[in-house]
Amino acid sequence: MRPFRLSLAIPIYNEEEVLPELLRRTRTVLDEMPGGPHEIVFVDDGSSDRTPVLLAQAVREDPRICAVTLSRNFGHQTALTAALDYVTGDATVVIDGDLQDPPETIPLLVEKFQQGYDVVFVQRVKRKEPLWLRACFWFFYRLMAALSDFQLPLDSGDFGLMSRRVVEEVRQMKEHHRYVRGLRSWVGFRQIGLPIERAERLAGESKYNVWKRFKGAADGIFAFSVVPLRAATMVGAAAILLALLVAVYSVYAKFMLRQTVPGWTGLMVSISFLSGINLLFLGIIGEYVGRIYEEIKSRPLYVVSSVAGRGADANSMSGESQRFAVSAGKKTGS
Repeated sequence: MRPFRLSLAIPIYNEEEVLPELLRRTRTVLDEMPGGPHEIVFVDDGSSDRTPVLLAQAVREDPRICAVTLSRNFGHQTALTAALDYVTGDATVVIDGDLQDPPETIPLLVEKFQQGYDVVFVQRVKRKEPLWLRACFWFFYRLMAALSDFQLPLDSGDFGLMSRRVVEEVRQMKEHHRYVRGLRSWVGFRQIGLPIERAERLAGESKYNVWKRFKGAADGIFAFSVVPLRAATMVGAAAILLALLVAVYSVYAKFMLRQTVPGWTGLMVSISFLSGINLLFLGIIGEYVGRIYEEIKSRPLYVVSSVAGRGADANSMSGESQRFAVSAGKKTGS
């Protein structure tokens, strides 16, 4: 049997302050990992700082490193998808480039993989974010689990391990509004959670502002649930029922009690409320329609500017992946 090979898939964006330490710690982990040759696939998501320079230097120093540079910033989940397209190992560990997920815990994930699990997802404990942000994360994961048509693990981010066959399945899913941790769960196979304490960002600032977090949450909900559409039907039915009850009471009061039902204020409030409900659910329907529009255009998920280091040969990618990863620059090997 050939030796076990591990791939690390790391999307990065403007991480010049963190990258040297990230390289040191990930390479140390691979040095101690049995088997090989292992690899690290970095995807530079259109960085504007010195990140590309540092990556080029790392490629020259270490033949295990592959650096994929995208033509512009396509977003974290798309960059992560690009990294999965280029990995070649028997198992792949997805890890962010900010070192909030400690690379030293990677052997624990590999140990679970060797026990027969295809997916080892990390459940984040003792997060270091502000209280309001932790509360938002707590609520979001439980809302996702409640709305999803299949079981989604709680408090689980992108950090985790996927076997080769899971990576191949995820590669075939080319929707543009990505939620990779949901795709990973949807695939199935044997999955297990591993609680790991989440550290503070080593340096620099998070690239995820409130709007990007909200957009990511919406992508997850709309990609894996049609409950919002069904809610529109249920709320509409309830509004019709309430209107019928009010109509019956109004007729009864008019002809039996000889009273004219007062209600100008109530009427205005009701109209305003129902109009708001209509606009809200029109917006929800618009979100689904907009996603359909994005899919039918069939644009590639990302455009590659250059590839250097291990895996620079496009043949390392699956045929399906090559159709969606358009390389616009010259690929160079180490």
